Amino acid sequence: MGAAELGLSREQAIACLGKTTFDVFLNGVAYWRNVPARVWGYTIGGYQVMKKWLSYRERDLLGRPLSLDEAHYVTEMARRLAALALLEPALDANYEAVKGNAYA
Repeated sequence: MGAAELGLSREQAIACLGKTTFDVFLNGVAYWRNVPARVWGYTIGGYQVMKKWLSYRERDLLGRPLSLDEAHYVTEMARRLAALALLEPALDANYEAVKGNAYA
């Protein structure tokens, strides 16, 4: 789901995803280009999600290179994290609406 489908302007989408992007290199040849700053830096439980996932799949640890399916999964993960970041304004508005209508 993209910003337009969520009713976000370009400026709102940039605010959600960050103004900068990163190229995340798997090796000297393969990389993910233009990963938004908020996607690359997205944390759960204090851990940077994409970085942590990739760190557990380093060649030295696995004893093999990343599989094509695993590389595709990183792309899918980045898209899901971007979707979460783009949903934040709607989720925040929903939270405020529920908080305002809660029973005392």
